[in-house]
Amino acid sequence: MCGIVGLFAKQPEVEERLGAHLGAMLVQLANRGPDSAGLSIYRDGRMDLYKEAIDPREFVERFDLASMSGTHGLGHTRMATESRVTTEGAHPFSTGGEVCLVHNGSLSNHNALRRRLRREGIEFRTENDTEVAAGYLEWRLREGDTLEAALEACLVDLDGFYTFAVGTADGFAVLRDPIACKPAVMAENDDWVAMASEYRAIAVLPGADAAEVWEPEPARVYSWERERV
Repeated sequence: MCGIVGLFAKQPEVEERLGAHLGAMLVQLANRGPDSAGLSIYRDGRMDLYKEAIDPREFVERFDLASMSGTHGLGHTRMATESRVTTEGAHPFSTGGEVCLVHNGSLSNHNALRRRLRREGIEFRTENDTEVAAGYLEWRLREGDTLEAALEACLVDLDGFYTFAVGTADGFAVLRDPIACKPAVMAENDDWVAMASEYRAIAVLPGADAAEVWEPEPARVYSWERERV
């Protein structure tokens, strides 16, 4: 059981407080994943990634998330059920490009896909299946896909069950597999778009009580993109 969160700012006021908002969301999901926590945050096309094998509440304080601004970001809390907890194995994952991904679920064909992607020049640092998903998206974007098209291809090439939240320099997206057995909720208002494993992580955001709230449909890509100035 893990917790994932994502937040896409639509107004400068939210950008200024993005780290604080994401930190508050992570704390709400600490009991879904007390073994490690991580955050990726995008600032004007640049992505910074933080993660460590500590409780999410300690993570928020150690990295001073309240001081961070950004345009959009992703977070993850992990409960280790299948492998040893390490900082390197914590989410989010990126394979060196602009793509960053958090994942709740499990892929069954990640070993074969990892071998295929290595032949395409994608490098991996762990045996984590989520890193393979991040590498797959990085490869599809490198080959010319849009983020939405790359995620649609996941429905063909990735076996297993998953909820993905994905960030790129200009975009934010969410995808659930066709069965959609992992929980997810989304919300949007004039100031932000948010997703989380549980609504309580969204409820801490300003204006959440008046936002449109829905459960993302299986096998449907939801995406937003920053306007280029």
